Amino acid sequence: MYPNGIAVIAITRRGVETAVKIKQALIKADLSCNVYVPRKYYREELMPLDKKLNVFIKEIYSKVDALVSIMATGITIRAVAPLLEGKLIDPAVIGVDSAGKFVISLLSGHYGGANLLTQIIAEGIGATAVITTASEALNKQSVDEFARLLHLTIVNPESLVAVNAAVVNEERVAFIVVGDVNLSEIVSTSKVQRVDTMNQAAEIVGSYDAAAIITKESVVTTSFPKPVTLLKPKRIIIGIGARKNVAEDQVITAVNAALSKVNLPIERVDGLATVDLKKETTGLVNAAAKLRLKLAFLTVEELGALKHDKLSPDSELVKKTIGVGGVCEQAALIKAGKNPQLILKKQKLNGVTIAIAEGE
Repeated sequence: MYPNGIAVIAITRRGVETAVKIKQALIKADLSCNVYVPRKYYREELMPLDKKLNVFIKEIYSKVDALVSIMATGITIRAVAPLLEGKLIDPAVIGVDSAGKFVISLLSGHYGGANLLTQIIAEGIGATAVITTASEALNKQSVDEFARLLHLTIVNPESLVAVNAAVVNEERVAFIVVGDVNLSEIVSTSKVQRVDTMNQAAEIVGSYDAAAIITKESVVTTSFPKPVTLLKPKRIIIGIGARKNVAEDQVITAVNAALSKVNLPIERVDGLATVDLKKETTGLVNAAAKLRLKLAFLTVEELGALKHDKLSPDSELVKKTIGVGGVCEQAALIKAGKNPQLILKKQKLNGVTIAIAEGE
């Protein structure tokens, strides 16, 4: 969750005190964050805010997954309003009063994870979570929340208003899987209907008020009699870096630990990837076979050629050893396909370096 980090911003003395509590709550939840405060309230564990607020927010807005603003809601709204692009693009934006009594999900509640983060922060600091999206208010799961949990791309986001309205209004909404898509324990088997073809899905839709259809098909030409949101599974790749003598069990334990961090079942993973210098690393090769995952090998040149704005800083030791400053993030991003993003940045788990990327 939130692999690109969370920016917490406070501008008053009382707000800084609340920001420190939020940071402690996020660390406890194993979430990465930086707290930015005016220079006069600076402490060693915080980051100085040396620019005008609107300038700073403009600079950081697209670089983080979430923005937690500890100030009047009006200030936050005016600062982010010129930056808004869309519910599937904007980071989560959360407002908190300086006393830390209320935590308010403001923007990107479902797909961006603002609602979830609001709940985590509120619980962590003993505040009241304020979530106003209709589906949460009525204890219903929206289609975009469903997509976020299962790492699905929303192919036709313009359909969300109609389909989510059907969910909120307690109309009959079908959840249909076309083909051999693997889901997870997050989804109740009684909630999902499985079919082999899109035409079969269309027949089912006719008996409902709306539907969400999960399919691997890149182009869907079938017409539907009711509003339908099309969801496509993202390609998920685990990048791995390991020593030559790594044990099979080490790799398997690290993979399982990484997946646990992002709440993904192994069935949703499309493959592993590493540098081709590891072709003879028996522990890694055997682990991939035991996990029933294809292991892709990339050259040092391929890894070094990747340009991505969310890569972790180079490791000088790795660069000196093999000629490139990192393996796991680069390998995962390259093999994830189009528009790849890291959902778990580089981590050392059980002596193995791991990153997870998803793409289209």
